Amino acid sequence: MADIPAQRGRTAIITGTGGLGYQAALALASAGAEVILAGRNRARGEAAVNQIRQHVPDARAGFEMLDLASLASVTAFGKRLREARPRLDLLINNAAVMTPPTRQLTADGFELQFGTNYLGHVALTAQLLPLLRQSASARVINTSSIAARSGTIDFDDLQSARAYRPMVAYSQSKLACLMYAFELQRRSEAAGWGIQSIAVHPGIARTELLPNGAGAWSAAGMARRFLWFLFQPAAQGALPTLFAATSAQARGGAYYGPDKLGETRGYPVAAKIPPQAAEADSAARLWAESERLAGVVHNG
Repeated sequence: MADIPAQRGRTAIITGTGGLGYQAALALASAGAEVILAGRNRARGEAAVNQIRQHVPDARAGFEMLDLASLASVTAFGKRLREARPRLDLLINNAAVMTPPTRQLTADGFELQFGTNYLGHVALTAQLLPLLRQSASARVINTSSIAARSGTIDFDDLQSARAYRPMVAYSQSKLACLMYAFELQRRSEAAGWGIQSIAVHPGIARTELLPNGAGAWSAAGMARRFLWFLFQPAAQGALPTLFAATSAQARGGAYYGPDKLGETRGYPVAAKIPPQAAEADSAARLWAESERLAGVVHNG
């Protein structure tokens, strides 16, 4: 965190109020940025803001209600922000759910992981695009996962309606996040939006993502509970996000993750891009389908 350049005068929105999102918000607030934590649980969000203020007494930090599993909530959030603020410098699409054991649906009928991890963030980015375009140096950071390596985009069954396998659905959602980040960079360059779109993954980090999704007593939850030493601390897992968000060396259209043990831990470097994530035609198809499903257009 000591390497983060001064962020005073910049405003950041971070989805997710715990784990990686909290650590990113704490670091950015410590560097002088105004941070807005966005999540669906007000008590947890306000507790996170209070924690940040305990560490950084002069922090400019706040909480806003946002349920990524509800397009109505995303639309309302975007409207509030557009009415209240002249610009946005940094959007960190971080929040996620992971491997619920049974197929669940969002408020709009999407499979929960695809709808929350991916479509909710697509809709959010489209809603905030006008504010991002007002920044002289806007960045959008989309959080993928090493699980994207095994992901495929099943255009015939994006919502896992025919067969739900928790990890397959999660991997698809995280591959979609990665493809979206690359496509957003291509669209920004083509349209002159002036936005850097960067993808990251945290390796394997010590957060509550696994027990919250799969369950505390699931195999994954038990591994997180009793084999905690295999997971790097959340603050370490947030470093690729912070590098992408703040470093002068970070580049639009790039993908960053940890540097050691198959990208599971360490410090930020360029991450290996799965071949399927680099398929521009599939990314353009996914973009169009995502806009249709989310009912948004990225027009700035």
